Amino acid sequence: MAENRHDTDNPPTDGTEKTDETAGPGAAAAPRRSTVRSLLRLWPYARAVRGRLTVSVTAATLGMLSTLAVPVILGRIVDGPLATRDLAALWPLVGLLLLVGLLEAGLFYTRRVVLARPLAGLETAMRGDLFAKLQRLPVSFHDRWGSGQLLSRATADMYTMRLFLAFPLVFLIVNSVMFLAGTAVMFTQDWRLALIALAPVVPLFVLTRSFEHGYSGASRRAQDQNGDLATVVEESVLGIRILKAFGRHRSMAERFRAQSHELRRTELHKAHLLANLWAVIVGLPEIVLACALAVGAYLVAHDELSAGSLVAFLSTALALRWPVESLGWLLAYANEAATATDRFFEVLDEPDTPDPGTATGLAAPDGIRFTGVRFRYPDAPADSPDLLSGIDLHVRSGETMALVGATGSGKTTLTALLPRLYEATAGTITLDGRDIRDLPRQRLRETVAVAFEEPTLFSATVRENVLMGAPGAGDEQLRSALATAQADFVARLPEGPDTEVGEQGLSLSGGQRQRLALARAVVGDPAFLVLDDPLSALDVHTEALVERALREVLGTTTALVVAHRPSTVLLADRVAVLADGRIEAVGTHQELLRDCPHYRELMSGEAALAPEGSAAP
Repeated sequence: MAENRHDTDNPPTDGTEKTDETAGPGAAAAPRRSTVRSLLRLWPYARAVRGRLTVSVTAATLGMLSTLAVPVILGRIVDGPLATRDLAALWPLVGLLLLVGLLEAGLFYTRRVVLARPLAGLETAMRGDLFAKLQRLPVSFHDRWGSGQLLSRATADMYTMRLFLAFPLVFLIVNSVMFLAGTAVMFTQDWRLALIALAPVVPLFVLTRSFEHGYSGASRRAQDQNGDLATVVEESVLGIRILKAFGRHRSMAERFRAQSHELRRTELHKAHLLANLWAVIVGLPEIVLACALAVGAYLVAHDELSAGSLVAFLSTALALRWPVESLGWLLAYANEAATATDRFFEVLDEPDTPDPGTATGLAAPDGIRFTGVRFRYPDAPADSPDLLSGIDLHVRSGETMALVGATGSGKTTLTALLPRLYEATAGTITLDGRDIRDLPRQRLRETVAVAFEEPTLFSATVRENVLMGAPGAGDEQLRSALATAQADFVARLPEGPDTEVGEQGLSLSGGQRQRLALARAVVGDPAFLVLDDPLSALDVHTEALVERALREVLGTTTALVVAHRPSTVLLADRVAVLADGRIEAVGTHQELLRDCPHYRELMSGEAALAPEGSAAP
């Protein structure tokens, strides 16, 4: 479970810790759109394949309509060759039946092949748009959404929408045309029997409307529960060491079972709704067909209808069984596709963080300035105080400023405002005199490098992970960054810098991951550097080596360093003390030890016991 973000220094930065009980803000409470209106939102994507879609629908329609020729041919056989026992006239009609069958098979093959490749491309395009949107959305969005919910939208929901365009959509059109054409044929055969056959239309229409209302809600609930289940699986896999270390794997398994059973109940409810619909859709036409057969037999017995016409009518009615019986499946899938579409566009409809910046460069060197900066999380309770309530701080150009404060004081949040991972609620932040809101976000993040306390690595090589900090850097810069971070262990890996580190870098120790994250921050020789307690996972010996190398880097940049230990504080030129959402004091380490009781308390230990007149090393 994610910690309460309103009183912590460490809001999630990698998207893995989310609340597991949410299906996305507003998902369940959002008003249900009509199925048709939801599905119409797919048109901008489907437009690209409209030509292929038209060919597929046409081929399928012709294939279905060709089956209506079969009853006509059968009627001709019964009233012709069979009635007159003329075998010579029978074979051409049998050959025609065979030709119709081959034509139908060819048309349905065409329908399937013509759509396969473009729909795969369409799904790829939609998934790409979703992923690109997720990259653009602010960190606050990812704080609110469960990672499993986003994962299910990018996988299962995509498949559902693609399959709808490939099959249900085509057959909804084809079966409608088939039903209308079949109805017209039945009226030409005998209008009385046709009226009997159409008797179930009104009750079926009422039933399907009722079914759609109930099934759409159940479908949405099931898809959201699938997302919740995916979140549980992801969290348990990523946190498997914690679960085993604390013996909590059984409780996690129980949580998984509980959510699985909840999903099972929803799926059974869906199956119950669909079974009720199917029972009526399948049973009612059978009853009507029996009535039509009885009336037809009576008409044949009284010479009001030929036997061939009755056979042709019944064959036509039987040919319409598939369009009618498939109605339940098509409606069910259309509703699932509609809810999948709603879930997809819930993400795409999220507003991006405005990026009006147009400036490409910085003004005269002035370092980092925070002026009247206030911040509260977007989902914080209305009556809660701001986490940052008026920050005024100046980090001079070329200076290293240490930021200290009690746990929960907002140190990490303050540093996250600098690269605009979060947007300040009020006030201004400038880099060398330029408001960061006037800088394009891409340019800002090329200028400000960040190393978080919790290092996040990706399933890639050491080289790829480090060079994320400067994609254009070469081997020499890579070696220099690894040397600064004292990451000599890389040379001992099986393939050196080209060794895959695995998901989350869990094949490495915590200290090794932290050193690679530090190397990633410094590899591009950034103009501004933000370090969030970057040495917390290192042993004393390694920490001393990293500090020695890091001093050279800090001497060429403007840096803001979150510090909890005296050894890290001593890297800085000056120290800022954060308390109660404000900067309480600013000064050198020794000045603050002398004049700031709060700082002495924070630094209690070897630093607090240091003589007031001693010089920092």
